Amino acid sequence: MEKTIINGLKRGDQKTVKSFYYQYYNYALSICLRYVNTRDDALELVNDGLMKVITKIDRYKDGVEFKYWMRRIIINTCIDHCRKDSRIPDMLDVSHASGYSEAESLLDKIGANEIVELVQELPPSYKLVFNLYVIEGYKHYEIAQMLGISEGTSKSNLAVARTKLQKRIMDLQQEGRKQYGR
Repeated sequence: MEKTIINGLKRGDQKTVKSFYYQYYNYALSICLRYVNTRDDALELVNDGLMKVITKIDRYKDGVEFKYWMRRIIINTCIDHCRKDSRIPDMLDVSHASGYSEAESLLDKIGANEIVELVQELPPSYKLVFNLYVIEGYKHYEIAQMLGISEGTSKSNLAVARTKLQKRIMDLQQEGRKQYGR
């Protein structure tokens, strides 16, 4: 199926383009929603990202999983958007991470939807590094290359993001205890 889509996109076949959008739109949207705060921004990024896939299809190499190749383009589109709109404030370098604990992960105690909502509340630079490292599985040296930062800055931003998430989860747990008189 993917081979048919790839070949059709290379030929510029409009039916294939439509089929491609239909098949991968939700996948691309799920990626974009992790990087921006509004659905409108995510929808714009989906269209930009999928158009880049179409226009760069000649760069696709056989043997590489198509979905992985496309995901990288979508993620890079999100990163470019964040850079362009100055949504990545100056990132903290590693010296700011001292004192942050990676104690027992409270993330295991809440559901996936709640985690996604909490990640959306993070400041853009922390959200970006958190998503790239935790969700997408990139290594710190890869994130550093992608964002034009040092590896230490990537690690620092991840540590701060985790700490902010842990604090927010503890706050929510405290609110729940007060609400239910525990």
